[in-house]
Amino acid sequence: MRLFKNLLTAALVFTACSAGAQTADDIVAKNVESMGGAAKLTTLNSVKFNGSMSAQGQDIPMTITKLNMKGMRLDIDLMGTSNYQIITPDKGYMFFPIQGMTEPKELDADLVKTAQTQLDVQGALFNYKEKGSTVEYVGTEKVDGKDVYHLKLTDKNAKAVNYFIDTKTNRVSKTSGKTKGPDGQDMDTETTYADWKQNGDGFWFPYSMTTMQGPISYDKIETNIKVDESIFKN
Repeated sequence: MRLFKNLLTAALVFTACSAGAQTADDIVAKNVESMGGAAKLTTLNSVKFNGSMSAQGQDIPMTITKLNMKGMRLDIDLMGTSNYQIITPDKGYMFFPIQGMTEPKELDADLVKTAQTQLDVQGALFNYKEKGSTVEYVGTEKVDGKDVYHLKLTDKNAKAVNYFIDTKTNRVSKTSGKTKGPDGQDMDTETTYADWKQNGDGFWFPYSMTTMQGPISYDKIETNIKVDESIFKN
């Protein structure tokens, strides 16, 4: 059962001047540029991640399909069963027959609200003001021995996420914050990002992530593919 709980939690959880002279907007601008620039990010509309999550010694195939601000679907194949979770701007559903479920279940509204941050394929820092968020520059710290800028983003729903951005690459190396767990309780989360590289369309992604539930690796990331919105309907 612990494996299944980890899967659900991972799905819900599922981006030159001296430090003293930095401002939040300076750092955000550097991050956006490191991701290909504003003009490039503006064209990103859909993403499909193909990879696997390692949990309790098992590599579990998974696919995540996102259509910007419209829907996200996580598909997990495990022990001959097809399991999924759907998040939209209005509702969320899950169907995990591996847990004995015989029909889809609507997700709690608080869980959906937490997961909806995942619908933004262009990243929460990009155009954050237009999205109703604020960003605070906390300072420069160390993460795994490397200097990072610490930014605190608070979105329009008052949810706060800490971003730790490598001062050399200007890409995110870690995020932390709180989210709703499968039982509806608040829980601390932390995710580290590595193996940043461009996909075939020139967009930058971390192909390796480590969450509190285990590592995730992607072998293929497709962008701006056509997505049938019916996959986000239960």
